[in-house]
Amino acid sequence: MPVYTYKALDRTGKEVSGALTAPGRTALLEQIANDGLYPVHVTEGAQGASARPLRRVGGRVSQASVESFTRQLANLLTAGVPLSRALNLLSQEAAQPAAAAQWTAIHDDVVGGMSLADALALRPRSFPPVYVAMVRAGEAGGFLELVLEQIADFRSREKDLKGRVKAALIYPAVLAVLAAGVLIFLLTYFIPRFSVIFAEFGGALPLLTRMIVGTSNFLFRYGLVVVTAIALIALGLQRLGASAEGKRLMERFLLGIPAVGQVIARFALVRFCRMLGTLLGAGVPLVPALRVAREAVGNQSLADTVVHAVENVQRGASLARSLAGSAKLFPPAVVEMVAVAEESGRLDKELVRIAAAYEGELDRRLRILVALVEPALLFLMAGIVGTVVIGMLLPVFTLQDLIR
Repeated sequence: MPVYTYKALDRTGKEVSGALTAPGRTALLEQIANDGLYPVHVTEGAQGASARPLRRVGGRVSQASVESFTRQLANLLTAGVPLSRALNLLSQEAAQPAAAAQWTAIHDDVVGGMSLADALALRPRSFPPVYVAMVRAGEAGGFLELVLEQIADFRSREKDLKGRVKAALIYPAVLAVLAAGVLIFLLTYFIPRFSVIFAEFGGALPLLTRMIVGTSNFLFRYGLVVVTAIALIALGLQRLGASAEGKRLMERFLLGIPAVGQVIARFALVRFCRMLGTLLGAGVPLVPALRVAREAVGNQSLADTVVHAVENVQRGASLARSLAGSAKLFPPAVVEMVAVAEESGRLDKELVRIAAAYEGELDRRLRILVALVEPALLFLMAGIVGTVVIGMLLPVFTLQDLIR
């Protein structure tokens, strides 16, 4: 059997490499997937022979193109078009060159005997693990077209929800940037010129004025050092977030912030319920569906709580009872609704309904949060700028005495 060397990504996004012996490329990809890895690059060759790289397209494709690809592929398969022909049509009709090249490579892999899920797994930038897992479940169950259609709907709702979150944060972000800009202007340009005037007349300046002038002089002299320190801190936080434990630490910190933590938890709940309901509605068994839905949570700290739920379900416990131990992610009301849905046999529909209901609640929470943040930022900005202005005007009231 040939020896394959590979590079893959683990669940934290870290790149790993290794070598395996397998009867074929498909078997190799299955082995890598069973290890919880997502293949990025594979080379094959007999022992002692030079390695021959497999065809791989790593160009970045826009999410809009991936969503269009998913929906059109679902429509073609529903109409009875064979998978290979559908992929060929999509590669010919792709508007972007990168998308056309990637769809062509997927077509070639599928025609060469690879499953669609394995072919998509080779392009993790375009097709995340949750996407691949759903496609794999659809292929195994014989309802690929239904899964693809539900993936497209899910991604469309996800895009709308994330768009609302980003839109809600735009105005507070603009206010914060303006406040920082005004403060930097006052401390580095305006105040140094006033300081020269005060120094010419002599006299003791008020404490507040001396503190502001001292801060201005410090920034003027060591501004580059401050900027460098901030950049290093940001880089350190980025590297901390790249590790699994560091990411969990930052996520737990954010979850502990009042209001913000609730919004993050509700966002994770909406994603989990919609994904689980979609999978169950497509005929995926509960335990595999839970594992895939756990990846869709988007918050590793909250996703860890679902692991215990999966283990309890495997032991024979009900889903509602298993989720009851994760109160941060699943409020008691959700657990009760899941319990009733399990008894009535309509769990998939109820989960989708819960996702829609809590999506509306999430939207309201975001509006309330933004409504609170906006005046808070305005008050903070006015307070900081006002303090600086007052500190610089205080000596003006005694300027006449200094002149005399």
